Amino acid sequence: MSNDLRERAATFGLILNNVSLTHLTFGREFTEAVEAKQVAQKEAARARFVVEKAEQQEKTAIISAEGNSKAAELITNNLTNNLRERRDQAAQAGSCGGHRVPALTLSEHHLPAGGAVCAPPAAPARAHPDCTSADRLAHSPNDS
Repeated sequence: MSNDLRERAATFGLILNNVSLTHLTFGREFTEAVEAKQVAQKEAARARFVVEKAEQQEKTAIISAEGNSKAAELITNNLTNNLRERRDQAAQAGSCGGHRVPALTLSEHHLPAGGAVCAPPAAPARAHPDCTSADRLAHSPNDS
């Protein structure tokens, strides 16, 4: 462009050393096209952001679900182990040398009016001859 201007100026006897454009305007169509391009770039950036946000939320949901699953598994295992321990303890406490000790049952006549639980009246317990451990429940003399 500057070469064209130099050649035209030379026909009038002018010498141009430097050319500066100070006021430049574009046609309406070109301006609208540039603006449309900028809007499209912003919309594309927003769409990328929405997709990335959705992917991040999906990852968060997966991690949360995995954590909940692991927590449920740990709770289930813990409860199962506790129930096994209690079952084993009850089996040990409920047997003495192969003999079963009758379970203690409470009926309404064992409960006082205040609602406190009392053990039923019983004769003093004596150790069964086959029981050697002092910490086990004693059998009544009628057990065989």
